[in-house]
This record gives sequence, C-alpha cells and structure tokens, in this order.
Amino acid sequence: MEQILSDYLHTHSFTHFDLKAVIFDMDGVLYDSMPAHDKSWQQTMDEMGLRHLPHEFYLQEGRIGQSTIDTVFQRNLNRNATDEEVKKIYARKTELFQQYNSGKILPGAAEVLEYVQANGLKPVLVTGSGQPSLLDRLDTHFPGVFTPQTMVTAFDVKQGKPHPEPYLMGLQKGGDLKPNQAIVIENAPLGIKSAVGAGIFTIAVNTGPLPDSVLTEAGASVIFSSMEKLLETMPEILRLTQTISI
Repeated sequence: MEQILSDYLHTHSFTHFDLKAVIFDMDGVLYDSMPAHDKSWQQTMDEMGLRHLPHEFYLQEGRIGQSTIDTVFQRNLNRNATDEEVKKIYARKTELFQQYNSGKILPGAAEVLEYVQANGLKPVLVTGSGQPSLLDRLDTHFPGVFTPQTMVTAFDVKQGKPHPEPYLMGLQKGGDLKPNQAIVIENAPLGIKSAVGAGIFTIAVNTGPLPDSVLTEAGASVIFSSMEKLLETMPEILRLTQTISI
C-alpha cells in the first residue's frame, strides 16, 4: 500500500497527502442497488426492442440517464433519443427500479463512513443518480452524514462520469480541495475514470460482476472485494497518508 500511495504522489507531482475528505460513489459502494439498476435497465430496453450488451449497465454505471439511453440508441438506431423518448424510458426504468430495489446497504458501508468521520474527514457523495428522494433515503440510512452541500448528483453536472466534472465538483463541495486532499471510493469503471481524470487517488471496491482487470484498466490504484475488506485496511491507508512524503 505504501508503494501504491507513493506512486500516486510521484505521478501527480505532489510531495504529500493532506487528507480532508473521502468522496464516495453511491450505487455499488454504499447500497447494494446495482443488480436492481441492471435488471430495470435491461427490462426497459427489452420492452423497447433495443439490443444491449452483456453487463452493459454495469459498464455504463455512473453516466447520467440520457447518456446511457443515447448509447443504446446509437447502437440500435444510429441516433440519439429524443427528449420525449428519454423521459418515457427513464420513467419506466425508474418505475422498475423502485419495484426491484431492496434498499439494502452494503455490509461495511456504514462502518467505513463512521470511521471516516471519526478521523475528522468529511464524507462527500458523488453519484450519477437523479432520483428526487435521494437525500431522504441517505438521511434514513446514514443520518446526518450527507447534506445538499456535500452531494453531487445528476442535477448538478453538465457532463456525467466518465468526464472529470463530477469529481472536480466533489472536491469543491469538500471545501475547495486540491486532488491530494481527498481519496475516492468507487465501484464502476466510468466512475473510476472520472475520479482519476480529476487527479484523485482512487480506490475500487468490486461489488459487481465485472473482472478486476476492468477496474484496473480504468485507473484504480487498488481494488478491494468488499466494503468490509476496505474497512479492514482503512487504518493503514489513513496512517500512510499522514506519514508518506516524497
């Protein structure tokens, strides 16, 4: 782990970490919601007669809804969806998601958040989701952890993941931070590309069906198989960010 963190500092020409915040993705990091997202996207596209690829919606995870829809439309129809089609498809996908989603928190997620706060670091949320009930749901499961001032959602950005904008905004919401003042916890290749593009040290938690190699190729510095495994290593990570300098 020490070498991995040192490599990041060298690559980005930082002399040390000055950690102030930990930036979390939501689906697949805090919530076990990706199977429901995947199933609802697949069924919606099947109902529309639109072909999709294996694991496509895990690979597309993090994009804003219109971008995901346009990707499928371009493949099938060689055009983007109209505003009317986007509204119809996203409404159906949202309806199915509410039907299929269990609302379960991933094991270890609450404990990682607690550990981050106990060490004086600010949790920030960066999600491609645009669900209106998002803050209420987070407040129910993680009371007082996130506020509108520490969240970036689909409503806040012009360009979703994999563009760096969501995580650059996450740095702003963390307190106008530099990249070496935060770390990111992500599960999806497009989210990883977004965070790495913003220059932030990025940890992947592989909670889905994609091989680790996909997350490594996206730029993740280190991969854990679960939030529980990450929790076990958090003390070492935080200790090293306080002691490493080059």
